[in-house]
Amino acid sequence: MSVKVYYTTVTASRTVKSQQAEVIRILESKSIRYELIDISVGGELRDKMRSKAGDPAAAPPQFFNEDQYCGNYEMFSEAVEADTVEQFLKLA
Repeated sequence: MSVKVYYTTVTASRTVKSQQAEVIRILESKSIRYELIDISVGGELRDKMRSKAGDPAAAPPQFFNEDQYCGNYEMFSEAVEADTVEQFLKLA
């Protein structure tokens, strides 16, 4: 199983930048292996992320375990607070 985080390197949003940095910090602190997929390299990746998330307006970061949708940043943040990140990412 592979955790995939759809993110962007091109954004003017400080909120998105800080959310993405927090996600990476948390995943690394928990030694969770993940793959970053940068949607800014092509619109088809953004469209794929939105399609798989089932939300035509989905914004990064978005989380998947392989192709199974786990959730968005708000859901990840709630899992961190509840100490259920592994369950959220479908690792447990």
